[in-house]
Amino acid sequence: MYKFLVRPLLFKLPADYAHELAVKTATNYSKRGMFLRAAKTLYSYSNPSLNQNIWGLNFKNPVGLAAGFDKNCTMAPIMEKLGFGFLEIGSVTALPSTGNPKPRSFRLPEDSSLINRLGLNNDGAQTISKRLKNLDLNIPVGVNIAKTHNPDIYGEKALEDYYTSFELVKEIADYITLNISCPNTAEGKTFEDPEVLESLLQTLELNKDSSLPPVLIKFSVDLDDAQLSELISVSENHAISGYVATNTSSLRENLRTSSDEINSIGRGGLSGKAIRKKSTEIIRKIYRQTKGEKTIIGVGGISSGKDAIEKIKAGADLIQIYTSLVYEGPSVVKQINREIADYLLTHDLEHIYQIRTKSPDLQS
Repeated sequence: MYKFLVRPLLFKLPADYAHELAVKTATNYSKRGMFLRAAKTLYSYSNPSLNQNIWGLNFKNPVGLAAGFDKNCTMAPIMEKLGFGFLEIGSVTALPSTGNPKPRSFRLPEDSSLINRLGLNNDGAQTISKRLKNLDLNIPVGVNIAKTHNPDIYGEKALEDYYTSFELVKEIADYITLNISCPNTAEGKTFEDPEVLESLLQTLELNKDSSLPPVLIKFSVDLDDAQLSELISVSENHAISGYVATNTSSLRENLRTSSDEINSIGRGGLSGKAIRKKSTEIIRKIYRQTKGEKTIIGVGGISSGKDAIEKIKAGADLIQIYTSLVYEGPSVVKQINREIADYLLTHDLEHIYQIRTKSPDLQS
């Protein structure tokens, strides 16, 4: 029904307005038991072969909501009922921000992709942490944190800004993702600069507190082999529990959409099917460099069980979606989980981890 009725209506609206409408609707549904029960009936799917225990947390299935959709932690109850195995809220910043001016979201239907330059719009870490504390969910909830979107905050101030968010969420988040691809220095560097990343991880003092929740690092999809290898080396010197691969792309590769349209959109992060293969390659490289010893959350262009299995074979333990919700609708969560379960049955596998351990992709 979504693809033939709801999506055509939504796609007649500007992408920014359609997204805001979806957020308001999901927020309202999250407060109403009738809608929550209906969503669970329609969209829930359970199969014990999909269950995993990671970091002592129970993941009922591997499909999570990627950061960027529920920025302010207002939609979590309905998202749980849509069948997600876990959620990642944010990006959350120390100070609230309205983000960039509109238009700032754009659809690329020919590519089943999106471009956005939202600008880390969110209500701020203090407000969002209070909402998170009041949640009563049966799935893990991670918090994605980033530097406040303000060019005046750089250098030592950027580190202090990050530390503020970290301190506010560390007691209530099931895990924390460090979004390190946002500008933070006067020179225009990001936390993906190895020296800056080292400073950030030293500031957070991950090695000194064993009571912290798992901390992950989210990498850009645009890193080359040398950059990625150096960043992993820096990260592995600290108590990093895993990696999220990947964030959006600033490049405009693998697109069918006309160059004139792409140029008219301008800057922003490209997500969806256009970056699927690139994100899978980043996952494979992380898995090999870390020898499979760290948890990897794969994200980028997943819209089917086949796409999810591709990521799992490359080394991902969990996966996340965002753009496919726009193009496929809420039933995509159930669809992906069911297709993974069908794959296990067809290949005589008893559990999802066997997709990884028996995959030739990881042995080559």
